[in-house]
Amino acid sequence: MVDPKHVTEFLAERDTIEAIEDWQRWILDERQSSTHTLAAYSRDLAAFLEFLANHNGKPAGLNDLNALTMADFRSFLAHRINYGIGHSSVARGMSTLRNFFKFLDRTGRVSNATIKAVRSPKPKPPIPKPISIEDAFDVIRAASKLSDTPWISKRDVAIFTLLYGCGLRIDEALSLNHADTPDSDAMTVTGKGNKQRVVPVLPIIRDAIEVYVDACPFSGEPDNPLFVGARGSRLNAGVVQRQMRKIRAQLDLPDTATPHALRHSFATHLLGAGGDLRTIQELLGHSSLSTTQRYTSVDAERLVKVYEQSHPRAKS
Repeated sequence: MVDPKHVTEFLAERDTIEAIEDWQRWILDERQSSTHTLAAYSRDLAAFLEFLANHNGKPAGLNDLNALTMADFRSFLAHRINYGIGHSSVARGMSTLRNFFKFLDRTGRVSNATIKAVRSPKPKPPIPKPISIEDAFDVIRAASKLSDTPWISKRDVAIFTLLYGCGLRIDEALSLNHADTPDSDAMTVTGKGNKQRVVPVLPIIRDAIEVYVDACPFSGEPDNPLFVGARGSRLNAGVVQRQMRKIRAQLDLPDTATPHALRHSFATHLLGAGGDLRTIQELLGHSSLSTTQRYTSVDAERLVKVYEQSHPRAKS
């Protein structure tokens, strides 16, 4: 790969280099972007010009940029992906090119609208990072020792038990009111887009919530928030995240062990125990099955690790 800080005459003709220098000045002076942003943009553009130089067998002039077709841009995308560049980085590179070509058009140098029709590859959604069953139990046990105030400790236990036991998003749990307190083996949860779903509630979850409610010094009127902070107002998600950071430090868990990781763990552990994807999709409130299918990647990774650790041929 070429040095991203310099676009030499081997990659671009003089008119293109002058245009790039003006574009870079515009990024710094007009857009007030940082030098780090400029460096990232310049790397993206250098990669594109290097591809064109190899593709066309000569440095790229402005006339060459003006003549680029959809096939040229698609070839560049395929080249980047085949080179092992991640989809999110490829998408960022295309954003840089759109910015550059827009500048060329605005300054009267090049008018090539083809790039507007080129679709960037969609970034692959990250694979969920759950914690183990043992670590999930340890998190709940550790939550009982975070605060010197007994009712707050019980609150933390109830929240982490609910997140892991029902697979709720943190906002879903904290939006519950006392009227939503489960008194049976199921409860109704309001998720994204105000869509409601019914999730099963194990006795251990009901018990943890009941213990907290009995200890909480604030009013339990039906319309009042179920989970509250030290002053009685609805609990902020930042407080739960801070408590999780403390637990993470105590248990030496990775940075990915967040409150949301408990939801990932709920789904992954259900799948590992034989749960079917459609049911897990309903329990999580996913609108698309493809979102739920991410957990199959997690389970596949786990199976590979078990195989490598256990199969006699894997150790030879």
